[in-house]
Amino acid sequence: MLHRIWAGFFVVAFCTGLYQWLGMGDAQVFQRMVSAMFEMAGLSVELAIGLVGLMALWLGVVALGEASGLVDRLARILSPVFTRLMPEVPQGHPAISSMTLNLSANILGLDNAATPLGVKAMKDLQSLNPSPDVASNSQILFLVLNTSSVTLFPVTILLYRAQMGAVDPAAVFVPILIATSCSTLAGLLVTAWVQRIRLWDSLLMACIVGGFALLLALVGWFSTLTMSELQQQSSLTSNLLIMSLVTVFLLTAYYRGVNVYEVFIEGAKQGFQVAINIIPYLLAMLVAIGLFRASGAMDILMAALLDLVSKAGWDTRWVDAMPTALMKPLSGSGARAMMIDTMNTFGVDSFQGRLVATMQGSTETTFYVLAVYFGAAGIRYTRHALACGLTADVAGISAAIFVSYWFYG
Repeated sequence: MLHRIWAGFFVVAFCTGLYQWLGMGDAQVFQRMVSAMFEMAGLSVELAIGLVGLMALWLGVVALGEASGLVDRLARILSPVFTRLMPEVPQGHPAISSMTLNLSANILGLDNAATPLGVKAMKDLQSLNPSPDVASNSQILFLVLNTSSVTLFPVTILLYRAQMGAVDPAAVFVPILIATSCSTLAGLLVTAWVQRIRLWDSLLMACIVGGFALLLALVGWFSTLTMSELQQQSSLTSNLLIMSLVTVFLLTAYYRGVNVYEVFIEGAKQGFQVAINIIPYLLAMLVAIGLFRASGAMDILMAALLDLVSKAGWDTRWVDAMPTALMKPLSGSGARAMMIDTMNTFGVDSFQGRLVATMQGSTETTFYVLAVYFGAAGIRYTRHALACGLTADVAGISAAIFVSYWFYG
């Protein structure tokens, strides 16, 4: 499916460019498309190079955790849950602890830490894959959970709202949590249905119910905090957990007689090669997305949607936020730019301004994550990964629209 969608971006972009030139008299459209193609090619290398340091750092930290024995202990504790969701992953396998660390980083909003840990988890899962170029069920489920995982601290979105003069920047906090929870649940359910995973297991149900109960409790607590208190608590919690994790791994490994410096260096060496291997996959995705935008296809799509909604007699305010929703699975920076543009146009505290903030926090960049994670593992055939990931995206965006009308009218 992925190769068809990728080729479709090019075909649609070229046809749209022809329409803009022959039908609209825009002789500059192909210049913009070629410029976007070159710009995205350069950006793919910049992103990969930017990941080198982060990859090296976190793979070095994880190597210390493995040498300390703490990662193995964590894997044994969580094995009963993961082996039910991913039957092909044996109990105590390193992939379990890697996935746990990655999902925890996502929950806390630690994007810089989450990506290297996610790549590590995907490569660990790849060691169990009988067909190295085809995504396994466990890899697909992990990717879907990763792209739709709940984020408790959407600090970046709140800061953008604060910088743009929102009366209460944290007003979107609870709606974002609700929308991203719906995305995660939808992603889990649709992947479990496709892979025929038995979710009605008593342990899995206890974990799901307990997780959402904890989420509701956290929502209740966070809703009592002011904007400054929320930012302070989220920053303190996130950074304290990072430093605590690094320190505990380091001291435990040292106590056990491990040469911590050499272990860290060996782990960090893997980061460079992983980042370089990602470049072709990032290049393919970003170039296709850049062409689609530069051709004007996105603008035409939005105009058609607005016309359809108007003729149906529905409220059209949510359509103004759809550029952010459509861009979110494709490009995080693109969606962020769309969000800021909508806030500038309609006002940060308008319905549209609050809706785009909720959409921005409801899902992850599915195409980017798929390119980076599967690219690092050398997977070419993604099977149902993209369909399940996009289903979670649709659920998150739909929930964002519903909850915004509920909260903001």
